[in-house]
Amino acid sequence: MDTIHLSPGPDAAQAYRLGIITSAVAGLTGIVTLYWLGVLAPIFAGYALVLLFPVYMVFAATALSVWLGYNKDATSLRPVYREKGSNSRSE
Repeated sequence: MDTIHLSPGPDAAQAYRLGIITSAVAGLTGIVTLYWLGVLAPIFAGYALVLLFPVYMVFAATALSVWLGYNKDATSLRPVYREKGSNSRSE
């Protein structure tokens, strides 16, 4: 039996956008709160903002994309063929 593959719709796009914004606000709020409470020194707060925060956002984006159905696997790839007489430039 064939499986049905549905692509995510506009609600998934809106949920992804909201999730990314929420993740960014939560991450920045956490860093600022730890700095304000004196747990993080200024150098470590800068380190967290410059190096750790982008990695955190990549993980958040990956988790949201898998959860909302944006992930693709090897079965969704199709081979690309070029005709023998075609030129690489389009005219």
